[in-house]
Amino acid sequence: MLEIRPGEVAGADLIVVPVYDDRVFAAGEAYVPDRDASSRILDAHEFTGAHGQTLFLQTPDGPTPEVLLIGLGDEVDAESLRRAAGRVTQTVRGYTTVATTLHQVDIEGAVGAVVLGTVLGAYSFDEYKSDPKRSKFASLVLAGGDDLEGQIAEAEAVASGVVLARDLVNRPAADKPPAAIADIASGLSRRVDVTVYDEDAIREAGFGGLMAVNAGADRPARMVVMRYTPDGATRTVAFVGKGIVFDSGGLSIKPVSGMETMKTDMAGAAAVMGAVKAIADLGLLVNVIGITPLTENLISGSAQRPGDVMRAYNGKTIEVLNTDAEGRLVLADGLALATEYEPDLIVDIATLTGACKVALGPLIGGLFASDDDAADTVIAAAMAAGEKMWRMPLESEYASLIESDIADMKNIGGRWGGAITAGLILAEFVDDTPWVHLDVAGPARADKAEHYITKGGTGFGVRTLIEVARSLA
Repeated sequence: MLEIRPGEVAGADLIVVPVYDDRVFAAGEAYVPDRDASSRILDAHEFTGAHGQTLFLQTPDGPTPEVLLIGLGDEVDAESLRRAAGRVTQTVRGYTTVATTLHQVDIEGAVGAVVLGTVLGAYSFDEYKSDPKRSKFASLVLAGGDDLEGQIAEAEAVASGVVLARDLVNRPAADKPPAAIADIASGLSRRVDVTVYDEDAIREAGFGGLMAVNAGADRPARMVVMRYTPDGATRTVAFVGKGIVFDSGGLSIKPVSGMETMKTDMAGAAAVMGAVKAIADLGLLVNVIGITPLTENLISGSAQRPGDVMRAYNGKTIEVLNTDAEGRLVLADGLALATEYEPDLIVDIATLTGACKVALGPLIGGLFASDDDAADTVIAAAMAAGEKMWRMPLESEYASLIESDIADMKNIGGRWGGAITAGLILAEFVDDTPWVHLDVAGPARADKAEHYITKGGTGFGVRTLIEVARSLA
C-alpha cells in the first residue's frame, strides 16, 4: 500500500520538482544544484516546462541522487496538478521512496490534488495475473510539509472510494454476482446502515423493473439501500446507481464485440458505493441514501421478451420493446424508492446510453436535470471534482417518442435523441423531487492509461457525488 506523509527530502531516492513554462520553477528550485549545468541539459532535451514534460537530472551533490522535473505549463489548477501527480507516479515506478514539492504549488487544494493524483495514478488491478509487474514505488514524501496529515487523510478517503469503484468495475462479471456486491456494500462502513432486498423481498416490494431484467439470469438480483445518517444532519441527498453486473442485451442480444466490456455496466452502482464509503469516512454532515439495483441481463427461456410490459415500484408500466434498454427499468425502481426518503436532491448515475457517448465522446458525462438549481449544484460539484460533465436538454416535446399503445410508456424512443428519451423515462419516477441524471457511458471506462486514469474502470462520478454531498452538508 502506498504511504504518503510529510517529511524531509534526505533519504529519498528521487525528488520531483514542478516547473512552469519558460523554465520557471514552481516550487523546490533549491533542490536543483548547479543551475548552469542543468540548463545545458534542459537545452539538450528541449525541456521548457510545457505541460506533461518530464526530465530526469543526476544530482550527486544534492539531497537525493536524482531530480525529476515535471512540466506544469503556463497555468495550473487542481485538475492539472492531479494529472501531473498521476503522470509522475507512472514515471517513478522503479523508485521506492520519492519526495516532491508538487504540493507547494500556490493553488488552493494543492495537497489534496497531489495525494489524489498519486494514489489513483498508482492504481493497478492485477488480481488475475500470475506474474504481475508491480511498481516499486511505495512511499511519497511531501517535502517540508507541516500539519498536512488532515489534508492527506481527506484526499486518501476520496481516493479509496474511487479505488473501490474501479475494483468493482474491473472484476470479471462471473466473480461479482449481485449477492457478492451486496455483501461488499454491507461491509462498507460502521457508519452506514445497509438493507439488502433478496429475491423474495424484491418480489414482495414490487420492484418490477428489477424482476423483469433479472428474469433471464440464474443468479438472483439484489436491491441494496445504504443509509448514512450522521447526528445533526438536516439535509438529505439520494444517489441511485445502475448495477447491471453483465449485459448481454437479453433477447435483443448484443453483438460479440458489444459484450466485451459489459462488466462495466454496473459502474453507476460502483460509483454510488464508492461515494457512500468516502462520505462516511469523511464524516460529512449530510444524510445520504445510496440505492443500487443489481442484476445481470442474460438470456434463457424465462427472459423477458420484446412486447412484455413491466410494472415499476411506483405502479407505472413500461412496454419493453428492446430488452437491451434495461438500465432504465432497474433505475425506475431505484428512483421511485429514493423518493420515499423525501430527499432534497436525487442524483442517479448510469452507463445508460451509447447515444450519450456518441454525443460527448469518451471523456465527458451527460447531465440531465429537472430544474436549473439541481443542475447548477451538480455541475459545480463536478467542476470542483475535476470530472467533466455537460448539461444536455431534457426536451419535453420528445415525450411523444416514448408513448406506448398499451402501457404508460415504452422503454425506447426511436433512433434519434436516445439519451434524451432515456432521461424522459427516468423523469417519470422522481415525482417532484429535484433530480439530476448522469449518463456516464463514455467516461466510466478508459481504453488507455493517461495521467491518473488507468486503463479499464475509471471510478468516474465518485468524486462528483462526494462533492454534491459536501455542498449540501
